[in-house]
Amino acid sequence: MKPSDLLTPMPAGLYCPLADIYVDPVRPVARALITHGHSDHARAGHGAVLATRETLAIMALRYGEGFAGSQQAVRPDETVRIGEVVFRFVPAGHVLGSAQIAVEARGLRIVVSGDYKRERDPTCAGFEPIPCDVFITEATFGLPVFRHPPADVEIAKLLDSVRLFPERTHILGAYALGKAQRLMALIREAGYDRPLYIHGAVERLTEFYKSEGLPLGEIRKVVPEERKALAGEIVICPPSAIQDLWSRRFPDPVTAFASGWMRVRARARQKGVELPLIVSDHADWADLQATIRETGAGEIWITHGEADALAHWCGTVGLKGRALHLVGYGDEGEAEPEGRPAEASA
Repeated sequence: MKPSDLLTPMPAGLYCPLADIYVDPVRPVARALITHGHSDHARAGHGAVLATRETLAIMALRYGEGFAGSQQAVRPDETVRIGEVVFRFVPAGHVLGSAQIAVEARGLRIVVSGDYKRERDPTCAGFEPIPCDVFITEATFGLPVFRHPPADVEIAKLLDSVRLFPERTHILGAYALGKAQRLMALIREAGYDRPLYIHGAVERLTEFYKSEGLPLGEIRKVVPEERKALAGEIVICPPSAIQDLWSRRFPDPVTAFASGWMRVRARARQKGVELPLIVSDHADWADLQATIRETGAGEIWITHGEADALAHWCGTVGLKGRALHLVGYGDEGEAEPEGRPAEASA
């Protein structure tokens, strides 16, 4: 059996004809397997959805309880058989509930990574490499320029700045699902025990993370009329809010942004970021290479991001690389660059 007989790219997403089901479809379909809760992978309107319990809960928070005709929760490492195809969900280390999906039939195994990272994250289960014949990977940061430093080093920069400028509010831009909560947990691990303040757009997902038992400490929603009293505090908000009028009403704000794109200095300047923090929820160039090698796959399909660059590297090390250029991914968070990093100074 050829890999394309088991999974094949279609306009709606990766399709498994033997089971008549899609993985992370970008438009409504009858049956869908969902890797994680970011909106470019998890969309409403499918007839039936299979995903981890956490991903289903996140989709319900974002879209409402009736986001799909039916829902089935799948436990980590649980196998689900549909026809002659066996599916298995394995942690991806991206956000809470994120999973790779192993697809296996007739002795052939394909692994769909979804989005993933290899660095430790106290808010979700770590990535587990799966031996396979074909590995389907993202390439959000699939260029040699992207080498993410340890996240605790970047958190130390933030806390050093807070100590150095006690008269200023630190406004930290972070994506509402996963990144914001990871930063909260890392800040706590670094010993910061003051309340953390959040924008209202981050509140529901943060409450969900806390309900899952994650130690985020005291979290307070920003009250507009009390912003002037938040000198010396850390405020976490969506990235768009750091350039909005909302952020300018804090005492002499320090604008910070946590993203893998902050490796590109021109991107930080463009966004008016005073304190860029290179904290990413995606694999960097070295981790993409290491992960591909660990799977033992001879064929690598790349869904989105710098797919051509990663496919070229695969060819240089004797692997068959295929850039799929799937349309519809990269519409949330770090996967949506404003311009290409190759065109900016780094």
